Amino acid sequence: MSATVASRVIRSSPYRDTTQTWTAIIELLTRGKAGAERDELLSVAGVASALIAERSPKDAAIVVICDGPRTRIYCSYDEDAIAGHDAREDALGYDPLSGNWTISLPCPADDLSWVQRALKTKSSRITARDATQPVNAATSDEKSFVKDQDLAIDTEAFLRS
Repeated sequence: MSATVASRVIRSSPYRDTTQTWTAIIELLTRGKAGAERDELLSVAGVASALIAERSPKDAAIVVICDGPRTRIYCSYDEDAIAGHDAREDALGYDPLSGNWTISLPCPADDLSWVQRALKTKSSRITARDATQPVNAATSDEKSFVKDQDLAIDTEAFLRS
């Protein structure tokens, strides 16, 4: 089974501190709306900020799985964060928290046990994984990767039936 994937890069340290970075990610995921999802994301702010400080989401994505497209969120740091040339912080064209959503945070292997315990007390939807491991086998299928969400419809083929 392949999944459509959208990607975003959020500017982190020193452009934003780690808490501000997590807040920017929350804004992206909740589309600026208040509610239970936002509260749940805010409840893990300390743990998520610690992982952002460890630079885990630089090379390993924060992965959001929902009833729609899969979302991968990376963070940029240092000069890349200041320059912002690789940043992609624009809104998603869908609700990344629709239906039965989950979030997998990348974590250094040495911190994995305490991070998983801490997250478990706050949320059943937000978990941590070893940053060197994929979320599951389906995440490694990049054939349907849609980086910029530029979709094209072949209208001739569509109308041929």
